[in-house]
Amino acid sequence: MAYLLMFVTLLHLITLAVLFIATMEKSWWVWEGWESSDLWYNCRFDNETEAWFCASSRENEWLQAVQVLMVLSVVFSSVSFLIFLGQLFTMSKGGLFYVTGLCQVFSGLTAFTATLIYTLHNKEVLQDARELSSGHFGYCFILAWVCVPLLLCSGVMYIHLRKKE
Repeated sequence: MAYLLMFVTLLHLITLAVLFIATMEKSWWVWEGWESSDLWYNCRFDNETEAWFCASSRENEWLQAVQVLMVLSVVFSSVSFLIFLGQLFTMSKGGLFYVTGLCQVFSGLTAFTATLIYTLHNKEVLQDARELSSGHFGYCFILAWVCVPLLLCSGVMYIHLRKKE
């Protein structure tokens, strides 16, 4: 049981870090020629100065929905970890980590909803950007999709995890 506890804790921390990177980094959509777009900025790499020039993304309802849901996912996962630590030291022997698991499942569902919205409505999200046919999804978008099953699996594992002494 101690190994399961360590595994779930490590999985939670790794997933939280990857989720944070997916939310904050700048490559949800990438075009050829060193241009990218994320949830917050549209960026272009200038070869002469060797620097990134970024401008705020044009706000629309779909982009705001994805932004809010990804931030909520990070918040739910962070709160879940804090609740887990609190339950680990205060819960009685044999107790289940229901609240921790539910927060983690909610985190997975919000990340799923955000990535699904971005997948289905990327034309509306990137409406002010360049032609979409010359670009592709970036690694942060893929990381967000990878987080979804990890968050859901760790949430289910928390629900089945019992505290033993």
